[in-house]
Parts: sequence; C-alpha cells; structure tokens
Amino acid sequence: MIKNNINIRKAKDGDEVSIFEQIKELALFEKAPEQVVNTVEQLKIDLFIDKVCDAIVAEKEGKIVGFALYFTSYSTWKGKALYLEDFYVQPEYRKFGYGSMLFDEVVKIAKERKVRRMDWVVLDWNENAIQFYKNKGATLDPEWINGRLFFDY
Repeated sequence: MIKNNINIRKAKDGDEVSIFEQIKELALFEKAPEQVVNTVEQLKIDLFIDKVCDAIVAEKEGKIVGFALYFTSYSTWKGKALYLEDFYVQPEYRKFGYGSMLFDEVVKIAKERKVRRMDWVVLDWNENAIQFYKNKGATLDPEWINGRLFFDY
C-alpha cells in the first residue's frame, strides 16, 4: 500500500538490518537496551528462513522508517490469534500517520488470516501509545498481568 509517499510493504530479505536497528532504538526508548540479545543474523533466519515471525515496514523514499513484527499465536478460548510483538516508527517520522498505516495493515493481515483476536502489550507509562491504541478502538485490559521466563543459552 502506497499513500502519502509512504510504502507499507512486507519485509524482504535485506530489511533485517534496518528492522534490527529500529528494534535497538525501541529498546532504548523503553529504557531496556541491555535486554536486546537478538542479532541481525538471527532475525534474518527467523523472518525469512524459519519463518517464525513476519514483519511489514514503512518505507519513505527508499528508507525504512518504521516496522511491525508479528506472529500467529493461539488462544484456547478463541482459537487462532495474531500477536503484535513490536511496532515502531522512528521519532522524526511520527505524527504523519505512518504508525496508523502500519497498525491498520497489521489489522488487515489479522483479518485476512481470519484470526479471532489480535494481542499486544504496551508499557503503562507510554501515554502516547496508550492513547493511540484507544483511538483505534482497542481494549487495554488492566486485569491481566503478563508473565515471562527468560532463558540464556
């Protein structure tokens, strides 16, 4: 989809470098840069070889300025779901609707895949993101607490 000189497209081999740089920018914004242990090489394998996840990018004049990375998940109550792992637009490209275009494209993909639910998390201090999702009609559930285990290999 091309709109307002922005191209929203499926990520392709070679995009992993720009996506990974933005993953590190996002981690810095979220005050956790030390937690990024993934690599460009592993991201390439995961996106394009093993296909454990998918990504779309926002491209302006040949430069990737944002991305959304997602994968199919499963709900025992609802069935097939889509999980939006990361969604990011570089700061200088915000407020132009690029984030909306990316998010709307992920929603479109979710509907094309006929999932019953789309999930993501947002940090409780990220008021801009919270308002963005509310404006999209999302339910932000304060009742559920996310659980995680980390493994170092």
